[in-house]
Amino acid sequence: MDSAADLRSIRDFVRFGASQFRAAGLEFGHGTDNAFDEAAWLVLHSLALPLDLPESWWDSRLTRSERLRVEAVLRERVTSRRPAAYITREAWFMGMPFYVDERVLVPRSPIAELIAAGFSPWLEPDRVRRVLDLCTGSGCIGLATAAVLPGAEVWLSDLSRDALAVARENVRRHGLEARTHLVQSDVFSGLDESARFDLVVSNPPYVDAAEMAALAAEYRQEPALGLAAGADGLDIVRRILAGARSRLNPGGVLIVEVGNSQPALEAAFPDLPFTWLEFESGGEGVFLLTHDQLPAGR
Repeated sequence: MDSAADLRSIRDFVRFGASQFRAAGLEFGHGTDNAFDEAAWLVLHSLALPLDLPESWWDSRLTRSERLRVEAVLRERVTSRRPAAYITREAWFMGMPFYVDERVLVPRSPIAELIAAGFSPWLEPDRVRRVLDLCTGSGCIGLATAAVLPGAEVWLSDLSRDALAVARENVRRHGLEARTHLVQSDVFSGLDESARFDLVVSNPPYVDAAEMAALAAEYRQEPALGLAAGADGLDIVRRILAGARSRLNPGGVLIVEVGNSQPALEAAFPDLPFTWLEFESGGEGVFLLTHDQLPAGR
């Protein structure tokens, strides 16, 4: 990485960072999708400044200690290939901040758009009383859901104790202790047998073996437990489909993100009437099935 000795302003360092990121061939997708936004995020975080910094501040000159701090963060992004969210220990999802570290995936699901709409038109928000966020990770999906459905009790479940520790921190951060339950569970097996939900929503592991082998360095920093799902990417989704009907109340719905494994899922379950949701902000591979559409399972 080149020296930043001659740089002085916030604008200088953002431009410098973006140039260095491009030259290093960094991959983006953990909160930003380009080098400039990634550099701006890291520079502003290092200076304890807001992401919506007024334009008039961009030419502010930094002190020597600030310059050294910013340069160190930009250098770390290049040399370590760690996603920016792991460096800042923060990611944003549906406009809400979440603590994240290497124990969980960085939040980035298009399901955020669905949550912001209150799951309309698929559910009536006022009638949703209990929600399960399966494979919760940082808790972002479940906690964002709790924020838009104030009458709902939300369960956050994950196989990983480490992930649940992060989710618990985010429950505290958003003051949602009274309406959330954290449960260690391998898909449905760790849940109380009597537990039934109006909505089960999940962003489970769904990366197939070939895609796992080809992951960029940034994605390899994330826990493999939250990504890898067997040869075809469907190991966890198969289990969700097998057990979801017995966990849903009549009229309830299942929403699951499967990303690039969509074709494999459709081929494996040709008789299931998947509704593939569309998103104005981009993203695909999220399906919806109602209680009655799901297989009877066990």
